[in-house]
Amino acid sequence: MEAPNGLQQQKKPFNLKKWFRSRKGQQTTVIVTFMLVPLLLLFVFTYFPFFEMLKFSFYKMKYIGARKYIGLDNYKQVFSRSDCFGALKLSLYYMLGALIQLALALYLATILSFKTKGGGFFKGAMFFPYLINGIAIGFIFKFFYTRGFVFDTVLQWCGFQLDNLPYWLKSQSINNFSLVGASVWNYFGQNMVLFIGAIMSVDPEMYEAARLDGANKWQQFKYIIMPSIKTIIVLNLILSISGSLSSFNIPYVITKGANGTGTYFVVMDEIAHVSQKVGLASAMAIVLLLIIIVVTAFQKVFFKYVFYDGTEDNAKALKIKKRNISKGAK
Repeated sequence: MEAPNGLQQQKKPFNLKKWFRSRKGQQTTVIVTFMLVPLLLLFVFTYFPFFEMLKFSFYKMKYIGARKYIGLDNYKQVFSRSDCFGALKLSLYYMLGALIQLALALYLATILSFKTKGGGFFKGAMFFPYLINGIAIGFIFKFFYTRGFVFDTVLQWCGFQLDNLPYWLKSQSINNFSLVGASVWNYFGQNMVLFIGAIMSVDPEMYEAARLDGANKWQQFKYIIMPSIKTIIVLNLILSISGSLSSFNIPYVITKGANGTGTYFVVMDEIAHVSQKVGLASAMAIVLLLIIIVVTAFQKVFFKYVFYDGTEDNAKALKIKKRNISKGAK
């Protein structure tokens, strides 16, 4: 198309400097900068180390020295060595503790979510252990369980004889239960606070309507509280089970993994830093990641059906109905 005087209109050349000074250019620069910096940090400190660890898992190597590519041999050792795969069996103790921890946290959260005398004090007291460093928790319970110390003294006050009491950290029939008890004491406050926040968000009118219909406390809990906080229940369970698979601080500080208390992470630490088998330790980390992913996916599917109430199907049906109406209108 020609201009009025027979001259073709020419586009102005793009001026990058001028564009940067413009409002749109400054907005774009700020957005890209705030986006790139976190992504760069995430890549440098998360994804790059992860892919390096994945690469190391295929090598026989130490931190310093030559590397030898061995393929999947490290992964075979994870499942064949008793100290590697066998350590995962100890996770069953911590998983059992996680279920007890969640049940206790949900019970106390239900009580403390309503008007309870001294409720604020009890909330703070029960949440306080979670604020303590895990290493400090380990030292506290190391002295707590030591022969003749705090726990044994309390039991003697209750009438037990010291000679009849087991060695809480040495006897392999009970030492892992002792460590799980310390873990439950450390973490159940976090679960309780999350449950309290979820329960307090439930509409109070629902409780009033349930009371008018003659529902007791258990029925209110079963039909009002549980369905309303199902998302938090699933979240807490996923966090607890994942944490039980990667327990480290308490068994490492209290027993150093002795007497059959070495969890997967404790064994991995020994293999990586004492035996200097970096490739094998990397393979153990990858296997643990895959186990956590599988367990998390299984939990989501399981609870999707446990708490299924038909609302998703109703929402899909409503969406399809609206789409058909809009097509008919056209």
